[in-house]
Amino acid sequence: MLNDFQQAPFRVDYPEAFNTMLGDLKKARCLAVDTESNSLHAYSEQVCLIQFSTDKADYLVDTLAGIDISGLKDVFADPKVEKIFHAAEYDILCMKRDYGFEFANLFDTMQAARILGIEKIGLGSLLQDLYGIAHPKGLQKCDWAQRPMTAEMCLYGRMDTHYLARLRETLANQLREKGLLELAREDFVRLCRVEPNQKNCDLFTQVSGYHKLDPQTLRILDELCRFRDERARKLDRPHFKVIGSSALLAVAQAQPRSMAELKKVKGLPPKILERYGEGFLGAVKRGLFLPPIVLEKHKRPPQEYVSLLQDLQDWRKQAALKIKVQSDIILPRDILERIAAARPGNSVELKTLMRDVPWRFKQYSSEILKVIAKGKPS
Repeated sequence: MLNDFQQAPFRVDYPEAFNTMLGDLKKARCLAVDTESNSLHAYSEQVCLIQFSTDKADYLVDTLAGIDISGLKDVFADPKVEKIFHAAEYDILCMKRDYGFEFANLFDTMQAARILGIEKIGLGSLLQDLYGIAHPKGLQKCDWAQRPMTAEMCLYGRMDTHYLARLRETLANQLREKGLLELAREDFVRLCRVEPNQKNCDLFTQVSGYHKLDPQTLRILDELCRFRDERARKLDRPHFKVIGSSALLAVAQAQPRSMAELKKVKGLPPKILERYGEGFLGAVKRGLFLPPIVLEKHKRPPQEYVSLLQDLQDWRKQAALKIKVQSDIILPRDILERIAAARPGNSVELKTLMRDVPWRFKQYSSEILKVIAKGKPS
């Protein structure tokens, strides 16, 4: 393990530095990884920094420096090199989205902590509670596209990976002692398979409460969301930093035809009115004359499915209480729903449905089949 901060982190922002780092990464048996993105500061989020730690050095890869980082593809996909993350899902989704990387052989220290039933699972809490190490705070929401990065940003980024190998060993040993390491490995494999959501959702679905609106009001909200999206794109800011969703909902419900009526809408700050008032009125006018949006009614699932799913959820909750973990540790929701929909009648059928979680099948298959049999319609 790398001794605590005996040397400065390597800033990787030119090709030669990247190639030197890549050589170190390819020799490592395990490496710690993290990313920083600018989702709170830009219209289109992107990875701004990738951090690595090996037993030799800490690296800060500036992904905005224009260097070719495609050489990392083989490192992330190499099953012989363990990649250690804390809260891996978001990092993996971002790197798959931006670079098309694939992943194999992963260890997620946050998920490991969840499986162990640890209550405070943030990286800072774990480092403090286990080792008395203080992690710098306050930079989670900073603009990681800022260049040059400050010394505080560099320290924060470095701390996110510097101690992960040590934390991994501590948590892996505890998992092994409790007989839960195989369960954790199932989740690590599943994390490698997560994929970015490519579905183009309607913009109005980002506004809480949209489903309660009548069809014409929903069309007005859609036009208001389109107006906000256009402004956000031009300003290169996230939607919420341009106009809040609650303001759009209020305007859509009020349907103002004039500036005087718009000023009566509750919750609209004066600056928003001054800046976007005319745009609001234009969006409302378009929404009143365009065809209404009629949402598809979702069919209620069969009562047999609903009842069995509830029975399985009740069983899962009780099983989780026994080992003091959150219920999804016992069985992830997608697999629970798969079982409820298929209603397997024997161990062979259930094993097929639980093919991605063989440890859980071995541990819980008999209990699951009893739940199914108990709720079987006569």
